[in-house]
Amino acid sequence: MADVQLDGVTSDPVTMGWMVGAPPPPEKRILGARADHMRFPMIRWSYSNMRSFCPTVRVAASGVGAPFPRALRDDLGRVPFFPLGADRETTFEASLLSAFTDGILVLHKGAVVFERWFGVTGPETRHIAFSVTKSFVGTLVQMLVGEGRIDLSATVASVIPELASSGFGSATIGQVLHMTTALDFSEEYGNPNSGIGAYSAALGLTPRPASYTGPHNLWDYLTTVPGAGTHGEQFVYRTPNTDVLAWIITRAAGKPFAEVLSERLWQPLGMLGDADLIVDEAGAAFAGGGLNLRLEDLARFGEALRLGGLGVVPEGDVRRIQQGGDPERFHKSAYPLLGGWSYGSQWWHSHDNHGCFSARGIHGQTLWIDPVAEMVIARFASHPTAANGANDPHSLPAWRALADTLNS
Repeated sequence: MADVQLDGVTSDPVTMGWMVGAPPPPEKRILGARADHMRFPMIRWSYSNMRSFCPTVRVAASGVGAPFPRALRDDLGRVPFFPLGADRETTFEASLLSAFTDGILVLHKGAVVFERWFGVTGPETRHIAFSVTKSFVGTLVQMLVGEGRIDLSATVASVIPELASSGFGSATIGQVLHMTTALDFSEEYGNPNSGIGAYSAALGLTPRPASYTGPHNLWDYLTTVPGAGTHGEQFVYRTPNTDVLAWIITRAAGKPFAEVLSERLWQPLGMLGDADLIVDEAGAAFAGGGLNLRLEDLARFGEALRLGGLGVVPEGDVRRIQQGGDPERFHKSAYPLLGGWSYGSQWWHSHDNHGCFSARGIHGQTLWIDPVAEMVIARFASHPTAANGANDPHSLPAWRALADTLNS
């Protein structure tokens, strides 16, 4: 089935009839053994049902949270904007289909002012957040830094001796946190022979070839990543950095990463539901992108940081997150649409006049925080192109148009 023939309407998973029936017809089955769950258009169903394809552990909620109040506005869908590089105006509502949106919530001053659901995704769905997961990890690191339990100037090898001979060993934890490590690792999502392809094989996110002889879990895989160059010189986005951070969190806290996430963020913030965190066969968390959660809980995380942490994330830790990274070290050629941005503490920072910062995941997963507009946007999506450059021409101006409308 050719990807180019399907758009945000024709690829709707309900329309296509994926996994309907007892049993579903053979041509409508999504099988992990064939890696269907990672191929478009099947991802429009599978990204809302990843527990069917990958082992997970629970990130437990407390059961005491309350939904955000609703103050829905019927004008926001009609907000106009020009996509980057376009000479024709579109609307926010129309842009949702261009982004292959599965669900979106817009908060303004703590109330939901816009809400849409598509396909098989709904308020109770645990949709995969991919690299939005990284920002939860970075936040936990900064919390442990604030408590003196992690020292960003310490080398990785001093905390995780198993990584001493890897490319990570001589890096500081701060360099891992801000992704300025120098590694021989490429994040080319369409290339199975790239670093991210080897990473995925170790994780077991998709079936391994019969001839595979590499690592069978992330802990073993991380020990094999070689260095290349000098740490600290440039930001280069590499997912294994985050799994190193999760390993460090686990060592610092003395308990599994999912338990730390539950005890330090999920339960204190009053998340409305448990989350599912993908793990490999050895139980290592897929911290670089394996969190599956409710959309409103993602928005709750963003709203907490917008409000200074709500006493759960200390204000000093939030301020360190909001500082971002060094724009001079940002990989400008890799992100031509993100001029002036930086990456720091596992968050993306626009450094615009609203101080916006965001968590971003492949295929369109987004948490956007605009402190000046008092706005938080949480979006799940299943865009056929993994890299966010496919979404940014619509998404970035749409977020600003919404902010300007809410501000007015």
